[in-house]
Amino acid sequence: MGKVYLIGAGPGDPELITLKGLKILQIADVILYDRLISKDLLNYARRDAEKIYVGKELGEANLQNWINKTLVEKAKEYNIVVRLKGGDPYVFGRGEEECYYVKSQGLECEVIPGISSAIAVPAYAGIPVTSRYFSSGFTVISGNRAEGKEIDEDYIPKKGTLVILMGLSNINKLQNILLKTRQKDTPVAIIQNGTLNSQKVYVTTLENLSLTVEKNNIKSPAIIVVGEVIKLRESLWKLS
Repeated sequence: MGKVYLIGAGPGDPELITLKGLKILQIADVILYDRLISKDLLNYARRDAEKIYVGKELGEANLQNWINKTLVEKAKEYNIVVRLKGGDPYVFGRGEEECYYVKSQGLECEVIPGISSAIAVPAYAGIPVTSRYFSSGFTVISGNRAEGKEIDEDYIPKKGTLVILMGLSNINKLQNILLKTRQKDTPVAIIQNGTLNSQKVYVTTLENLSLTVEKNNIKSPAIIVVGEVIKLRESLWKLS
């Protein structure tokens, strides 16, 4: 019986994977990788390693079931099976579902954390999620919920930094919910292709959030940041 490793690949830039994650990746027999994984990372794998693309689109529940079963099947056949996931496996990555299923089948599963895009992407755009001058805390939410459920307004804080992952598909609903708890002139940043050379940052206000997305034809992957910390961007930005 082999062992399954859930490895967080980080937010996009292949150099942001952890040393431990890279070490296991280099000796893996099988690698199941997501859509947003940098293909440069696969160059570190063994030439004879089996590489399986399991890119998921929203709502593909059947694919998730197939991934779970494939992890188990491969672990029964090989020694080291890697599930390479974007960001961190346990931050909106459904890593807990995969690890639970693997363990329920009597197999070992180890999680190797990754740098979450919720923190790294804003940092690359010159936006710290906390600042003693602007925000002593931050909240991370998903803009998409399971089975088409509405976003729970109770998760929206009245102050502090708010980071929204996967929020573009519900941008109009999201804006309306945010306007119930935040002022319309609250700074907002939309960061597309974060940490990559193709990164683009759009700074606007909450009132103009959906308009900015539509006008600039912003597509995923993108992260939305809401809060006063965005004012620090001009002096801290790394990539435009």
